[in-house]
Amino acid sequence: MQSIGSILKKFDPVEHKYISREFQSFGMHLAEKLQDSNRKSLYIKLAKTLPRSVLEEALRFVVDSNAKSKGALFMWKLKELGVIGKKPEPKKKKKEETESLF
Repeated sequence: MQSIGSILKKFDPVEHKYISREFQSFGMHLAEKLQDSNRKSLYIKLAKTLPRSVLEEALRFVVDSNAKSKGALFMWKLKELGVIGKKPEPKKKKKEETESLF
């Protein structure tokens, strides 16, 4: 992982128009490592919203593999780790609330 100082030294505002925050830099790093530059914005959003340790664990898993689609394998690993793909359960009404309606 690069320090912010080294990232800013290499920063060109014309070429690197996506990078102005650290999480954006990490999202771009993910896109490069996964060889999936078409989905840069997805990786930037993941870097902003998900814990860094989970993203790094999934990235290590994918980099060590010989997968054809590293981006798909990365998303599968995130789902397996339980950080994406969960649907919130609907809230159940208490018995007292439903009885008062009748």
